[in-house]
Amino acid sequence: MPAHQICALGLCRTFQIVKPFGNLSVEDNVMIGALTRLTSVSAAREEARRVTALCRLEPFAASAARSLPIGLRKRLEVARALATKPRLLLLDEVMAGLNATELGEMISLIRSLHAEGLGLIVIEHIMAAMMRLAQRIVVLHHGEKIAEGTPEFIAADRRVVDAYLGEEFVLADA
Repeated sequence: MPAHQICALGLCRTFQIVKPFGNLSVEDNVMIGALTRLTSVSAAREEARRVTALCRLEPFAASAARSLPIGLRKRLEVARALATKPRLLLLDEVMAGLNATELGEMISLIRSLHAEGLGLIVIEHIMAAMMRLAQRIVVLHHGEKIAEGTPEFIAADRRVVDAYLGEEFVLADA
């Protein structure tokens, strides 16, 4: 199916490499997402403002997207996807390249989206973050599933420890 039809069914995704419309403002970038579901520019603008606030991007709403550092660009990518009003959101490496503060903010945003009832599938290599976020984890190694289960189960799986976590990983610190 073409991407716009998939989006109309309520499925949206972010991309590992963020590519906002650099010359457009943050708000206009989010509005583009809203226009996939709304036909009125004024309604799309209103939705863009709501989502921009949700993603804590209000202070940057008028800024050119190209001027944002990576952490804010990642949030903008999430905001643009959210503006499509998905029922299921796929997040691809949304935490890659974030510093500790940005990572905490992204985890908080993802938790709030889940609490609001949004379905989420997160593809991420930052295992400590996934241990804090996920209810269920599927671990792939070289394209093969090596483990599936709760964070506690995953943290105890020898194959996962060897491939990703390392001996020093402690679930309580995640």
